[in-house]
Amino acid sequence: MSERDAAQEPAARQVGAFLDQRREQLAQRWADAPLFRTVFTVSRDEAVEAGKAVVDALAVVASSGRPEDVAAPGFAAVRDQLGRMAASRARSGFSPGHIADEVATLRISATELLLAEFPDPSDQQGRDAALALTVLMGTLRLVVMETALSAGEELIARQREQLLEVATPVIRLWDGVVAVPLIGTLDSARSQVVMESLLEAIVAQRAQYAILDITGVPTVDSLVAQHLMKTVAAAQLMGAECIVSGIRPAIAQTIVHLGIDLGPITTRAGLADALAYALGRQGIEVSPRAPSVAGRR
Repeated sequence: MSERDAAQEPAARQVGAFLDQRREQLAQRWADAPLFRTVFTVSRDEAVEAGKAVVDALAVVASSGRPEDVAAPGFAAVRDQLGRMAASRARSGFSPGHIADEVATLRISATELLLAEFPDPSDQQGRDAALALTVLMGTLRLVVMETALSAGEELIARQREQLLEVATPVIRLWDGVVAVPLIGTLDSARSQVVMESLLEAIVAQRAQYAILDITGVPTVDSLVAQHLMKTVAAAQLMGAECIVSGIRPAIAQTIVHLGIDLGPITTRAGLADALAYALGRQGIEVSPRAPSVAGRR
């Protein structure tokens, strides 16, 4: 520990004791601050309880003598709560800078209560305590922003997974026949979702044939072809024959130019052709319906 840290530690512990003693008063004041008032809208008591939880966390951190430690264990109890508060403000249209400023304003009421403990404004002990409180509230501000960013990244990741699932539906075309119409770029992450969704559908539907329709895939390169072949191989291991349809002339030329060998894979020009092939393999013949008598007239 440096000499500076050693000098600040008594002041930080004093701030911890102050927060314990003034917990109720400080929570009452914070309950009216925008960060609490606009998030906890069910009742004011809810905002007060949230304020008490934050004060308790700050008291633990200050009492440890490390008010500048963002990773202090004392913050663990309120990280989720602080993240939800910041996320709620962000959904209301407020920027990260504005949210950080709202956290910073909490220091004003806390400092007013703290300085009231020292009748002499020039008291060195009071100034040291006020400095320690400023450092502690600055750390709280960093914790809020860090937690909000982490929560935002997790939300984006979940939304991306949901979009991938929605973008790769598995359709039951006939008894024993399922299809996956692919639209857009086929990267590694999406290929994994396609494979998992298809294999689950094969098991659930007891499918004997699985169609991968790439009509909506703009380009096919060696990586895309590799993903397709892995999916086909996985489907075959599950006992289903896989058919790739929707290979347009431009894509066919690209595959030939790249020297990609799709020999083991059954291919058809379109989804209808692939379905007709799968039905034919099951002994079902598809033919045009004869015109009705009324139509001949």
